[in-house]
Amino acid sequence: MTPTLVLAAHGTRSAAGERTLSELARAAGRARPGRRVELSYLEISSPLLADVLPAVRGPVVVVPLLLAGGYHAHIDLPEVIAAHRPDAVVAGWLGPHRLLTSALARRLARAGLRPTDAVLLGAAGSSDPAALADVRAAAHRLAVRLARPVTAAFASAGAPSLEEAMERLGSTSAARVAIASYVLAPGHFHDRLAAAGAGLVSDPLGADPDVAALIWHRYDEALRRVARTAATPHTTPDGRTHSPARS
Repeated sequence: MTPTLVLAAHGTRSAAGERTLSELARAAGRARPGRRVELSYLEISSPLLADVLPAVRGPVVVVPLLLAGGYHAHIDLPEVIAAHRPDAVVAGWLGPHRLLTSALARRLARAGLRPTDAVLLGAAGSSDPAALADVRAAAHRLAVRLARPVTAAFASAGAPSLEEAMERLGSTSAARVAIASYVLAPGHFHDRLAAAGAGLVSDPLGADPDVAALIWHRYDEALRRVARTAATPHTTPDGRTHSPARS
């Protein structure tokens, strides 16, 4: 049986954010017709992942709709999986990845990016240094794509803050600051980016075809990892080599 794709988003109080994430789930479904796709949330919105997982029959692959690691990826998600569906295969979070870079560049172009603009990659932020490193890696990828510097800036935890980055770029010769929105959907963090005073703020990544393709890439990656693990021989306590693939 083909595993069901369960998307695990953080959750939002924004109705527009929920609509956007539903559109992304539908885009993922269109990318692979006939595959079952379920959207769920870790908190705030419904349906909750804790309710969706027990209701899905057959194998499940959970793809976190998170752009970087952090508390939700390392603590919240594993706790829900362990409590409600310990047999589920859990994929990696989405970023950084070249497909996100393409989507970001496309959003900026549609918003009217100019060659003289200074560019910030505006992200939510995290108290986890590894999550911040993920965002900075995404900024580096975008810088290579745009052939200009791109600074990662954070709306909550993380340095530089959005305000600090805006102040620094405001003292340069750049004609204006453009913010590439490194968020999936409208809501609190995109509102923070929009209110930062930049000359241009791109739309959230949303239901971009490249984001839908990346979801399936993480899904496939997770299944390949499980297959490799199942095929790897291991040593039993009595010293004999056992190959799961031959059992």
